[in-house]
Amino acid sequence: MGRRQQGLSLLGLITVMFVLVVLALFAMRVIPSFLEFRTAKTAIERIAPTVQNPAEARRAFENRAAIDDITTITPKDLEITREGNQLVIAFAYRKEVRLFGPVGLYIDYAANSKGQ
Repeated sequence: MGRRQQGLSLLGLITVMFVLVVLALFAMRVIPSFLEFRTAKTAIERIAPTVQNPAEARRAFENRAAIDDITTITPKDLEITREGNQLVIAFAYRKEVRLFGPVGLYIDYAANSKGQ
């Protein structure tokens, strides 16, 4: 009396591997863009409480961008407003990520130093 074999067929294995490869390629294209956004957001959140005027904020961001390799946003792209005694630094941009061939993905990023 033999037991019935269980497992994944060759076609099933190929299908699973194809899906994993597509997801990995997608992640390898999108994750660097997201990491740069998080780095820029962290930079403005740390700069905002320490500066007193917009020129100082732009200079501090420029220095931070040089260290952290933030290339998508320049100090000119920052929107700086004052709420009470504190400066609020914000930015927004659209990033195009090429996936393959003529297919791409647009991601809209926006952040401000108040954590929103």
